[in-house]
Amino acid sequence: MIIKQTERSTYIDVSKIDWEPTRFPGVEVKALYREPSGRQTTLTRMAPGAKLPAHRHVGVEQSFVLEGTLVDQDGACTAGNFVWRRAGSVHDAWTPDGCVVLGVFEAANEFLP
Repeated sequence: MIIKQTERSTYIDVSKIDWEPTRFPGVEVKALYREPSGRQTTLTRMAPGAKLPAHRHVGVEQSFVLEGTLVDQDGACTAGNFVWRRAGSVHDAWTPDGCVVLGVFEAANEFLP
């Protein structure tokens, strides 16, 4: 929810944005910024044991873990740490203990069959 907008800036009250369910069980998202090109900034909340299936990063993905642990085939990113993935990379991601992640995407992910 926009709380203030000027010619230069848009301020958002994130607490007033509802968590939106995704098609993946236990995974919810708050869209903070989104462009038609697919560039976006999101908060993602994953319940303990939740998983994002295999997907390709069309552009660079940047993830800052605010709470919990985000895991993939390359390792674990814990609260207070940051990971970025190259365009074209493919992986799945999961959380053993639940997590909240701030994500910045150059383009939307492409989920694989």
